[in-house]
Amino acid sequence: MAMSATELETYLRQAFPDAQIRIDDLAGDGDHYSCSIVSEAFKGLNRVRQHQLVYQALQGHMGGKLHALALQTSAP
Repeated sequence: MAMSATELETYLRQAFPDAQIRIDDLAGDGDHYSCSIVSEAFKGLNRVRQHQLVYQALQGHMGGKLHALALQTSAP
């Protein structure tokens, strides 16, 4: 079962309530997304740590319900 963009955004909003989030379904299959997240939570963190926070927010669904996620993260 794939993850809907709405479900993906719900996980991200819970972890990053202040964020500007843009999600694009790359293949139309609910398994391959591109996501841009701008949040104060990323301030002072390197890109690897920012992405780790996003993966933590997905609560283990990366690689299961969610197959591929191209990330762009930054602080405002």
